[in-house]
Amino acid sequence: MADHRPEQQLSFADLPDDEEFATAALYDTTLVIVDLETTGGSADRDAITEIGAVKIRGGEVLGEFATLVDPGREIPPQIVSLTGITTAMVHDAPTIDEVLPAFFEFARGAILVAHNARFDTGFLKRAAARRHLPWPFPATLCTVVMARRILSRQEAPTVKLSALAELFDVSVTPTHRALDDARATVEVFHCLLERVGNQGVRTYRDLTRYLPRTTPAVRAKRTLAAGLPHRPGVYLFRGPGDEVLYIGTAVDLHRRVSQYFTGADPRARMAEMVALARRVEHVECAHALEAGVRELTLLAVHKPAYNRRSRNPRQGWWVVLTAERFPRLRVTRTPGELCLGPFGGRAAAADVADVIAGAAGLRTCTTSLTTADHHFCPGTAAAAAMPDPLVAALPGACRAASDRPQTLPDYLPRVRAAADLIEGRSDALLDQLAGRLARLAELRRFESAARARDRLAATIEALARCQRLSALARLDELVLARPASAPAGGWDFAVIRYGRLAGAGYAARGVAPMPVVELLVAGAQSIPPPGPGDGPLSGAPPEEVALLWRWIAEPGTRVVSVTGDLSLPIGSAQRRLDFSDVARRAREHPAPPAAGSLRLGA
Repeated sequence: MADHRPEQQLSFADLPDDEEFATAALYDTTLVIVDLETTGGSADRDAITEIGAVKIRGGEVLGEFATLVDPGREIPPQIVSLTGITTAMVHDAPTIDEVLPAFFEFARGAILVAHNARFDTGFLKRAAARRHLPWPFPATLCTVVMARRILSRQEAPTVKLSALAELFDVSVTPTHRALDDARATVEVFHCLLERVGNQGVRTYRDLTRYLPRTTPAVRAKRTLAAGLPHRPGVYLFRGPGDEVLYIGTAVDLHRRVSQYFTGADPRARMAEMVALARRVEHVECAHALEAGVRELTLLAVHKPAYNRRSRNPRQGWWVVLTAERFPRLRVTRTPGELCLGPFGGRAAAADVADVIAGAAGLRTCTTSLTTADHHFCPGTAAAAAMPDPLVAALPGACRAASDRPQTLPDYLPRVRAAADLIEGRSDALLDQLAGRLARLAELRRFESAARARDRLAATIEALARCQRLSALARLDELVLARPASAPAGGWDFAVIRYGRLAGAGYAARGVAPMPVVELLVAGAQSIPPPGPGDGPLSGAPPEEVALLWRWIAEPGTRVVSVTGDLSLPIGSAQRRLDFSDVARRAREHPAPPAAGSLRLGA
């Protein structure tokens, strides 16, 4: 199934335990893997534009079926841009009246397999009902449901076909064309079956019993989703005492909440939460960005027991340049006038602080120097004998240690170098660190070089993230537009002020967008300018600013208007993120270096 469609996971009422297939090995069963392209997401209002299918048995391809279909209407521009199928291409194609009987004959008697099967079977069943054709498939399987059960969230955060194809490194890349996507689904299906083969899953009955099922008591709670709209928003599950159990977001509130009552989510804590739930509240939103921001706000207020993230959005760690006479970098919960962050953990913040202090030569001792006219750490090693700051931290010693006292004029250039790095005015210190990394490789100190690579990558990521979020949080106002994710098309709008979402709106297809923008800006929330103690994010919650930045960076987003300068500083670490990405891949997929060499990736 093409990735533009709303994800509709198959419930297990849709997986009949037909005796003909129950005990036959899946390897020896005929399967037809199908994919459709359509004019939109509704089986009632939209029509099929392409059918692609692959018939397999015993790991061999028995045949393929592929044809364009004339939908009898114009294909919307957003669908054309996604699939490449134009109205002109289907003008001379056969209609569904001709294609559907031929496809049913090709696939008759086989188990139907699809990615997001409810979507594909919904269109096929609707087309068959309109033509009074009997449904020829004894059973159906969905690779979305299989992936959710078989793969962990860490391994597969999303179960889109494109993501699974990349995860399993299949030979056919999904292209939003029916036959290509059906071929990719064949390989994904086989890879998923391989994952459970050693758990006794051999037959159709084994597979449907392995996949998530739900109890009658949970299925009976489907009425909790009955009044929810098919719109983006936030949903709140409430328990016996009306306490908030869980908060989530959805592009389609009704569909997403309904999935909790099908057993499609394999997480035990979600099953426990659904069993306790007594009602579901919702907040309808203009689009997914507004839903994400509202979710963060509600999580901070309610702190639901079954949510694991974002319950304390302001409890990060910051690396702050102190205002002492001889400044140093300090790790703290509170942002300062010049600081870097936020970090998820204190250890990560301390590591980055140590790298920057070592590169700049800032002191890491905690001695009070309020009135001192020089800095000197007696008993510490000379700077030349210290471990490289990229390789390891230096507990109990000072990064500014030297064999003679340092006066304030000696020390202040180091402070300026660190401040320039944090604020993006200059990345000269990163050049120094990259040079140290290269020297470690030349000396064939590969283990030290690997540790240095990881510490440098973490520093670059932290600097780049803080600098880009700071650039957004400094803007008085930014108005953005992007093509709507709704099947009907249109535009989504966002008004951002000082790093916060001040307004959100939607203009349906055919509605003049600029009057909508003007009304949205006029009614947007007033955000006060940042004060001196608000830090680099102007007092905005870091997770909200990060969410806004991701929306800005996604393809298709356009700037309608901006008050201020939306730009990164000339020395921003953002341009070095390629190195950081290479380092991350090296950590996730380590490989021994070739003899006499170390690939640094930068």
